[in-house]
Amino acid sequence: MTKARPWLFMGPSLLILGVFVLWPIVQSLWYSLHDWTVGAAEQPWVGLGNYTKLVHDPQFQRALGNTLIITVASTAVLVAVGLGLALALTSENIVSRVIRSAFFFPTVISLTTVGMVWKFLLDPDIGLVGGVSRALGLGAVNWLQSTALALPTVIFVNVWKNAGFVMIVLVAGLKAIPGEYYEAAALDGARRLQLLRYVTLPALRPTMLFVTFIVTIQSLQLFDLVYVMTGGGPLFHTDTLVTKLYRDGFANYETGYAAATSWVLFIVVVLVSVFQLRIFRYNDAD
Repeated sequence: MTKARPWLFMGPSLLILGVFVLWPIVQSLWYSLHDWTVGAAEQPWVGLGNYTKLVHDPQFQRALGNTLIITVASTAVLVAVGLGLALALTSENIVSRVIRSAFFFPTVISLTTVGMVWKFLLDPDIGLVGGVSRALGLGAVNWLQSTALALPTVIFVNVWKNAGFVMIVLVAGLKAIPGEYYEAAALDGARRLQLLRYVTLPALRPTMLFVTFIVTIQSLQLFDLVYVMTGGGPLFHTDTLVTKLYRDGFANYETGYAAATSWVLFIVVVLVSVFQLRIFRYNDAD
């Protein structure tokens, strides 16, 4: 009875995990190997047919490319901007606290709300951005209907939304660096840029790994913002793997094809995560 007691405590959680997490994962893999269409009389086995179809699907290729562009651009800018803000706002005076709060505020707002607000602001007829642009004599720009500007606009809004989160995490990481490191480096004659390069950045590497992981996975799975602001348009120029997955699975009812897309996204997440681990790898001797 004593040996079984831990399993009795873990049983309910394991049951919920199995039913609502593990089983859907296995079922989605099973669906991806079938021509599974909602309402069809038969769901024939196609093996890797859905994955082969994806490789030759121009919409999938564009969605994959857009997803990678959003992820690389958003992650790079977020980490750079977040680190700059963290370094500038590390002190605990009232001004730094107020500015940190202002940058962090968008983080607590849902992506759907952010998308709706920015879609209104960027409207060329009634939006604030269009009004300011016309007042400056530049004319109104239809940011979300331009094939050249729609994707950069989505990336900008994604960065605006999450920069505060990266900043707060990195501020916490900066405050966790022992002051003795800086004192020892200062005694050796290190200047400010040398302190940043040889003390701050190496000590901040675990925190950088964490925030990079979080914003990368968030960007790879970006859906709400794109769906609300552009719906994947114009002409699929902002389409991502998740918006395509949604369209295939819930609009076209091609469940098997959508499941294959979800597994490709899973593989992309794993590969990117392994790559980041190699880039940010560290040990106690660092």
